[in-house]
Amino acid sequence: VLSSSFRRLVREFVAQNNTSQIKHVIQILSQEFALSQHPHSRKGGLIGLAACSIALGKDSGLYLKELIEPVLTCFNDADSRLRYYACEALYNIVKVARGSVLPHFNVLFDGLSKLAADPDPNVKSGSELLDRLLKDIVTESNQFDLVGFIPLLRERIYSNNQYARQFIISWILVLESVPDINLLDYLPEILDGLFQILGDNSKEIRKMCEVALGEFLKEIKKNPSSVKFAEMANILVIHCQAADDLIQLTAMCWMREFIQLAGRVMLPYSSGILTAVLPCLSYDDRKKNIKEVANVCNQSLMKLVIPEDDEMDEAKQSMTLPVEPTSEESFSKPEAASSGESLPPHCGRSELDITALNHPLSFPCSSERIQVTLNLDGIVQVLDCHLHDTSIGMMTRIAVLKWLYHLYIKTPRKMFRHTDSLFPILLRTLSDESDEVILKDLEVLAEIASSPAGQTEGQGPSDSSDVRPGPVELHIPARAGQLSSSGTKSLECSPSTPTMNSYFYKFMINLLKRFSSERKLLETRGAFIIRQLCLLLNAENIFHSMADILLREEDLKFASTMVHTLNTILLTSSELFQLRNQLKDLKTPESRNLFCCLYRSWCHNPVTTVSLCFLTQNYKHAYDLIQKFGDLEVTVDFLTEVDKLVQLIECPIFTYLRLQLLDVKNNPYLIKALYGLLMLLPQSSAFQLLSHRLQCVPNPELMQTADSTKPSAGYKRMTASNIDYTELLQHFEKVQNKHLEARHQRAGRAEQLDRRVVL
Repeated sequence: VLSSSFRRLVREFVAQNNTSQIKHVIQILSQEFALSQHPHSRKGGLIGLAACSIALGKDSGLYLKELIEPVLTCFNDADSRLRYYACEALYNIVKVARGSVLPHFNVLFDGLSKLAADPDPNVKSGSELLDRLLKDIVTESNQFDLVGFIPLLRERIYSNNQYARQFIISWILVLESVPDINLLDYLPEILDGLFQILGDNSKEIRKMCEVALGEFLKEIKKNPSSVKFAEMANILVIHCQAADDLIQLTAMCWMREFIQLAGRVMLPYSSGILTAVLPCLSYDDRKKNIKEVANVCNQSLMKLVIPEDDEMDEAKQSMTLPVEPTSEESFSKPEAASSGESLPPHCGRSELDITALNHPLSFPCSSERIQVTLNLDGIVQVLDCHLHDTSIGMMTRIAVLKWLYHLYIKTPRKMFRHTDSLFPILLRTLSDESDEVILKDLEVLAEIASSPAGQTEGQGPSDSSDVRPGPVELHIPARAGQLSSSGTKSLECSPSTPTMNSYFYKFMINLLKRFSSERKLLETRGAFIIRQLCLLLNAENIFHSMADILLREEDLKFASTMVHTLNTILLTSSELFQLRNQLKDLKTPESRNLFCCLYRSWCHNPVTTVSLCFLTQNYKHAYDLIQKFGDLEVTVDFLTEVDKLVQLIECPIFTYLRLQLLDVKNNPYLIKALYGLLMLLPQSSAFQLLSHRLQCVPNPELMQTADSTKPSAGYKRMTASNIDYTELLQHFEKVQNKHLEARHQRAGRAEQLDRRVVL
């Protein structure tokens, strides 16, 4: 009855065009009834306001503010029945006004978002009816104020209430579906909130959020020109490290698409991306999907680094490069890219780079160019941080080393600024448990040691405290003309003149230091490391430099062990086939110089010195050395090494030596040397083996031929080699005297220690 009375009264005022009376009626209903302290009065006021709206019809739009405000106030009423009546009243007001309520959309949305979480089921049901009506109006209209609505949406999206979150997601899905509303432009404002909602405990809400994010990603792929990739990059970095698997996988999928669509625009955010992606590469099968997507992200990001990134000083200027999106559409909004990137101080999961969000960045059109700077310092800091972290998995360590190798190939000049800081951790990584990690580490170290970018003018070996001029210089090419624009190795360098730089000798010194301080590494991985280096670098230079360094080694016991290891590698490794052939003939001055260099260091170990002479067919000198063995201290270790040498003589490597036993006349010292070894050995299996071999040496009288009076090729080579064997023999005696003195000193110290223990 009350509702009918108000409708008749208002219709009369409308017919008379009496706006003042209409406003007066609405004011009375609002102030004296809807906002009254008495519940029944408030209920009557709400019914009256709804009746006024119905009576006003299309003219209700002129009085919407006065009609809506008191009703929204009642949304906060403590009485659930009044909240329901308020919801019903607002439904009638909105139903009549339709599109005229859009200017008041924000206050309506704000009120509805509160009712969505109302504990009373009747109120919630009423709010859902009003919500559907409002969505229909927005969908039909082309006058929705999206700009004004986004701040409210951004605020409400961080609600923790499940019903409020469901309400927010439902509205985002509606707005996405309206063709005239481009919500993609404002995605950076709400993306973080969407990812937080994705971690809700409710499966239904998570599913709704997945759908919303999926729709956004489809739009991004269709219209990359309108996407603000840079403003969302760090949001994805944060959520790529989320503890929730669904959030992490979704964010990682987005990151993959961003890198592939935006291309080099993502480079300023590389350090943050790597912080998020690298740990995922070591996930087990329980997170296989995340691992696979992270691997694609890592590979795609690596491909964005190009040789041109090495051509300028990033501290002074930016490089201008064309953007090459994978989409066929050209880009349309020219804005300058951000070149600044803040790196997380400790590469931690919670300390991430979000400063770049303050630097807007979008795509230029195809006819324009974009400034992109590779922040190499930030990338290297993240990679270095991960290498120092002993808890990271094997695949992550391999990925880090692949990144370092890639950067040294693509941007060698800039990378060598970081070499001094990276060098220690790269050396320590050689002690890794994984062979794959060590192989990648050796590739990086080999690139550092051989890249022309590492050659500094007028600079000798890097470690001045340990390096003194050696008897023979290494092959170090001149700097000029060696470094191409892309920083790659000169194609004119051949294996005989390998590319070496100032870091090569430093690498050799520090590698030997590591072997000396970590004997277990030498025993378990020493041969493996050196053999791989011989494949990656020039074997002659490796042996030459190590021999030169060991010549001045103060720890004589280590020097002897290291020489034995190098000799075993030289004699048995397939990787050293070419070097063995070079030493076997000693035809060139270089090969003779190499022999002399090796010989001086090999003198730390008498048996290896003899084996080197056998390898180089210096049989007379080998015999002279064995004659000196009588003056040495014969220990079990010494006899064991002689035993191993006898075993080696029976191997395919010394096939040529065994065949030379047929030429008794021209190889008398070979036979004498072998008999000398036989006399050193006790009655053992090695003794029997060598004795049987020597029994097979033919009678020289039976081996006479027509040309037997001519000297053999080996004899010619030996006499024409121009090597001062007397000096070498004196050097051998000098080194062995040092070893004898050192053994006596060690024995004396051990005896003193025993006495102190007894006392």
